[in-house]
Amino acid sequence: MKGERKDPEFLSTLERGLRVLKAFDEDHSEMTLSQVAAKTGLSPAVARRCLNTLVELGYMGKHDRKFLLRPKVLTIGSAFLSSMHVEHVCLPGLQHLRDQTGDSASLSVLSGEDILYIAHVSTDRRFRLQTNVGTRYPFHATSMGKVLVAFMDEDARTELLAKASLQRFTERTLIEPQPLEERFKLIKERGYDSALDELDYGIVSIAIPIFDRNRNVIAAINCSTSTTRISQDELVRTRLPLLREAAGEIEAALRQWPSLSASLHTK
Repeated sequence: MKGERKDPEFLSTLERGLRVLKAFDEDHSEMTLSQVAAKTGLSPAVARRCLNTLVELGYMGKHDRKFLLRPKVLTIGSAFLSSMHVEHVCLPGLQHLRDQTGDSASLSVLSGEDILYIAHVSTDRRFRLQTNVGTRYPFHATSMGKVLVAFMDEDARTELLAKASLQRFTERTLIEPQPLEERFKLIKERGYDSALDELDYGIVSIAIPIFDRNRNVIAAINCSTSTTRISQDELVRTRLPLLREAAGEIEAALRQWPSLSASLHTK
């Protein structure tokens, strides 16, 4: 980890183990010890101890000198979903939204420089970019991400923009801080964001914030579909009232489950 930790009870060994787990992804499904060490920035000796511990615990396996995740890893994420009653709170509103529109519907939170999908209801339409619970996308290329950042504290937003890797995905992706700040101002004025061909071509979406009982933004929901189905203007006109209705349902449910509301806070 970079910098010094002020909390004397911070366990660097636990952090390193989690760093090793998170190193495996779609592009790195199997890795050798040296590859894990290089990707995590850990020394080979430390990476080896982390890997061997995770193998012993059943979270990782080894095949032909390469390490890979095992199904037991799913228990970590599923513990959040079940203990926080995510399905009970979030899915009814999103499913109703999907059924009304034929769009996919999702709820996400901000996680570092990305949005992290907490709940997702898909359609039978196929996109090049597939989304599931646990999927991450850079905030600046998504409607939900820009909504979440727009309602951040100004100092926190400035800090995020200064360190974020603002990658260009299409010619419409905003990658400069000033245009993004202008977009954030517009989002706060109108209460929503709509993205067209910003993360990938052929995708149009609209997102609005989810508020807690104290009117703090803790999540965002969206509708997303293909540009062959609907124009951006028509999407905004027809989906915005339905999104607000779904948001109201989710916010009411969150008041019944304050532990989930507390968990969704970024800090």
